[in-house]
Parts: sequence; structure tokens; C-alpha cells
Amino acid sequence: MGSVEGEPDSTLVSAAAGGDRAALARLLERHYERIRSLAWQVTGSRSDADDIAQEVCCTLVTKIADFRGEAKFTTWLFAIVLGHCSAHRRRSSAIRRLTQGLGVIVGLAAAPDGRDAYDAAWLKSAIARLKPDLRETVALVVGQQLTHGEAAEVLGVAESTVSWRMHEVRRHLAGPGRPAP
Repeated sequence: MGSVEGEPDSTLVSAAAGGDRAALARLLERHYERIRSLAWQVTGSRSDADDIAQEVCCTLVTKIADFRGEAKFTTWLFAIVLGHCSAHRRRSSAIRRLTQGLGVIVGLAAAPDGRDAYDAAWLKSAIARLKPDLRETVALVVGQQLTHGEAAEVLGVAESTVSWRMHEVRRHLAGPGRPAP
């Protein structure tokens, strides 16, 4: 994730924080697919990932000046993405409870296309039973290929916690009677 047109993230962030809209646009262009990818890996839904990616882009417009450079830009960015995923999960839970209770919206959701159905089945078979903290950890370590230390920084936990969570993921995915990979 080096640079677009030779500009490092730090240069673009400084310019964007100073109000340079073109620099912000280049940052968003550079990182949009990673934002969307992480959101998809955490939520398991392309549609939700698209919504979250758009929310993150809007957030960056107002929050870019808050980036202090104490961590890599992508570390800060991934923390924002995970925050939006958590907020989306809470909103979705509340909406799901409401719609289940009222039964009003049943049948109004669009049917998934073939790719979403295949991806959802694969994802569910692999990680559906993982708790959100484990799912977020595996999305960062496996999906975004962060080191345990980088993932720990994004998640605000100790590196040993990330290592333990990855052990738990392997244990859960191996299932009963199968050795962990």
C-alpha cells in the first residue's frame, strides 16, 4: 500500500488535514478497497460492507485532521472501520429485533445474487459461530494480513490477546474431534 503517483500516505494525510480535497480523494481512492474488504470480512455481507465503506469515507472527511501520526495511517483507518462495523452490528441487531417482533418487513428484503449467496455460505461455514471479537481479529490478521502487533494496535488490546484469539479461532474452526491447523 505504498503510494499512488509516488506520494506516501503521510504526505496525503497532512495535505488532507490542511483542507486539500484532492489529497483526501487520493487517500480514499488508495484505501477504499481495503476499507470495503475489511467491512465485508467482519460483517459477511457485501451490501453492509458497501454501506460501511461509504460511512467511513464520510467520517474521514471530518476526522482526517484528528489523525496524529502516532500509528500508521492504515492502523488508525482500520480502527475507524471496525468502529463502524460495531455500530452497524448494533443498529442491525436493534432493527432485527424490531422487525422480528413486528413481523412487518418479512419478505421485503432483496434476494441475494448468486455471488453473495455463495460467499455468504462459505463465510458462514467458516466463521459464523465466532464471537465478534474473534471475527474482527481474524479479519485483520488473515483478511488484511496485519501482524499480531498491528492488529493489537487497531483493536486496542495486547499482542498476546490477538495471539490467544487466533488460537481460539483455529480451535473453533477445527471443530470437535478435528485437530486445530
